[in-house]
Amino acid sequence: MITQLRGRLVEKSFSHVVVDCGGVGYYVNISLNTYDNLPSDENITIYTYHMVREDAQLLYGFITKPERTVFEFLISVSGVGPASAIMMLSTLSVEEIYSAITNEEAEILQSVKGIGAKTAKRIILDLKSKIEKEAAEIENLSSGGGNKIKTEALSALEVLGIPKKVAEPIIKQLLEENNNLSLEELIKQTLKKK
Repeated sequence: MITQLRGRLVEKSFSHVVVDCGGVGYYVNISLNTYDNLPSDENITIYTYHMVREDAQLLYGFITKPERTVFEFLISVSGVGPASAIMMLSTLSVEEIYSAITNEEAEILQSVKGIGAKTAKRIILDLKSKIEKEAAEIENLSSGGGNKIKTEALSALEVLGIPKKVAEPIIKQLLEENNNLSLEELIKQTLKKK
């Protein structure tokens, strides 16, 4: 499994890049978000998802780990293939996708070309439960308390692409207003205020 490439950027287009790693050029499919955020210098690090099919081996590349995580979540949904997931990541930011799923805003997901009402609802149904399950597992491992919830919320938001320095003051304010917030509610309210 190829999970990361570090090398020289030798070709760049809106849909793919070619990264030379030790004399081997890797063709990597990318989103417009990744394209927009590629560094200007030749040496790059790109996080990849290696897909092995019967007829091909494909690499999908992302400028950040949270973008790759969202891609992996999206392709786990029945009816959402890698092309649709890349289209979603080209149209919406990681934060917008996460917010649309947690707030059940199917119309935002439907704004992506090729995503209909049924698919948008399926994405929300499948991924919202996954996110809640992960949050519940984190809570089961912790002993509770404001500091634990704050730490877990910061970790979850960081995975979703929200920098710690942006999320921390919002979380602090929310916990001061109501220290009985669940982890899920804290993450939702932080995303709304961000």
